Amino acid sequence: MASTFSTDLKLELMATGENAGTWGDKTNTNLNLLQQAIGGFEQVTLSDGGTLALAMSDASLSNARNMVVKFATITLSGASNVTVPDSIEKFYIFDATAVTNPTNLTIKTASGTGFTLDQAKIYAAYADGTNLNEVSLDTLGGSIGTAGIADSAVSTAKIADDAVTFAKIQHSSTANRVIGAPSAGAFQEVQVATDMIADDAVTQAKIGPGAVGATELAATSVSAGTYTAATITVDADGRLTAASSGSGGNPGFDVGGNTGVYQRGPGSGTFTTNPGTSRIQVFVIGGGGNGGNPGTHPEGRKYNGGFGGNGGFGYFNIATPSQIGPLSFSAGGTGGASSFAHPAGTITANGGNNGNNANGTNEQNGTPGSDGSISSPAPGISAGITFTNVSDCAAMAGSGPSRGQQTPAPGITTVDGGAGLGGSPQFGGVQVSLSTGAPGIVVVKENASS
Repeated sequence: MASTFSTDLKLELMATGENAGTWGDKTNTNLNLLQQAIGGFEQVTLSDGGTLALAMSDASLSNARNMVVKFATITLSGASNVTVPDSIEKFYIFDATAVTNPTNLTIKTASGTGFTLDQAKIYAAYADGTNLNEVSLDTLGGSIGTAGIADSAVSTAKIADDAVTFAKIQHSSTANRVIGAPSAGAFQEVQVATDMIADDAVTQAKIGPGAVGATELAATSVSAGTYTAATITVDADGRLTAASSGSGGNPGFDVGGNTGVYQRGPGSGTFTTNPGTSRIQVFVIGGGGNGGNPGTHPEGRKYNGGFGGNGGFGYFNIATPSQIGPLSFSAGGTGGASSFAHPAGTITANGGNNGNNANGTNEQNGTPGSDGSISSPAPGISAGITFTNVSDCAAMAGSGPSRGQQTPAPGITTVDGGAGLGGSPQFGGVQVSLSTGAPGIVVVKENASS
């Protein structure tokens, strides 16, 4: 009967009466194979991105039979494999200490599974005839007693960054304290000194509500107290570094003064209240429309043009709890709108429409132009205000006769038109001056009575 070979180590199994004269040599070969399996060492070279297949040949020394297989120095840039033969049962030690990027390396059986390296370390594994199984420390039973660890064995370098958690060092009964009982050999209470905290370590998220009180704030040169119409200085971090009291707005009703607006149209500008102002009065009138032209009948009869419409007007008394401005205002020209842009909304007084021309052919006088309207979201419209030039406020009555006073003169009638008044018509046969509508006006006063 011919010799056969063992399944795992491929030793030659000789039949009775066989190999006369060579039996001793073959036995020695088997002993060498056993020696290689028990204590053999061999260094092999990996294939970067490929597979290194370890072999186990019958009755001859082979790299897959060695107990220790060391991988030569190499840097793995891609997925690589090392395989051991299928259908053998054997223990291995793999030395990967010279491998860079070891996570690219998998060791397995040719057809089965294995394991992927996680560090450039030494690994133990066994083949079970189908797969290659890693023997890692976390799979081993038993424990290491205190006596088995040298006093200097656990150094800082051996402790992973995330290994010492708060749960391992917190007080046994008091939450959020790194403390322990001295008799138990645990930590003493630790005080955090100023030099232990980085300048940018205490962020806003780490400061609890109400944690910063008056004693934690840096003192400034500003004295505690009440300031009126104050002038203040604030630095880039929002701290008040200087403060002084000022004077309030003018409490009177001084038309044309520095604290008010007196603008005849056409014209515009901006206005800012004084710091102490608590109330403003706003009077807005739109420009009046032009008077209509006269007409003549073919037979010589004269017909008059219509009066121009008055500009819209409104008076507003508005509480102002704090300084506001700059606010835009505009006084309209003839027929133009006047406006005042308050933060609550824009006050607008529309201009009056032009008077209609006479139709001499149809023997019709011109009809008056319609008066302008007032629109605003501000509260309340009231009257009862005295102006420097009473003519400026003639439109307050809103009646036709207030459009102007006619003064007889040889062949000419003059008209003194106030702000926002519609122009007088031109009468047939008599020339009337100032037939154009009067411009609008905007008046703003501070701290007038409510």
